[in-house]
Amino acid sequence: MPHNPAAARAERGQCQAIDLIQKIDSIDGHWQPRVVAEMNDYQFKVVKVQGEFPWHVHAETDETFVVLEGELKISYRGHSGREGVIVLRAGEMAVVPKGIEHQPSAVAQVKMLLIEPRGVVNTGDGASGPRTVQNDQWI
Repeated sequence: MPHNPAAARAERGQCQAIDLIQKIDSIDGHWQPRVVAEMNDYQFKVVKVQGEFPWHVHAETDETFVVLEGELKISYRGHSGREGVIVLRAGEMAVVPKGIEHQPSAVAQVKMLLIEPRGVVNTGDGASGPRTVQNDQWI
């Protein structure tokens, strides 16, 4: 059977429209990111969140948060003592640089898109915990 490049692209969420809200609405539970597309070595993941996520760090990669609905708070602290809080509302995004410890949280449910390299563990570089999710779960 010959290789079909168009089929391969479609399997990675390419060459098609993707309804992000519809994908998010099909996820059971909070803090369960699911991949909807890939671009080069990056994955686009949708997730709904509520409550606090554990503090964590990704030493080797930046992480992008795009809020589609709701309000997300990202507390952060860096190596140089730099601390702060980013508040994102629908239509806003932020990039947390590699090596910055951060904690996303939401009082009410938030629907968002995450952009990060394939293989990144959602709970960061430390030990796995109750919120650690298996990678490469597509929806």
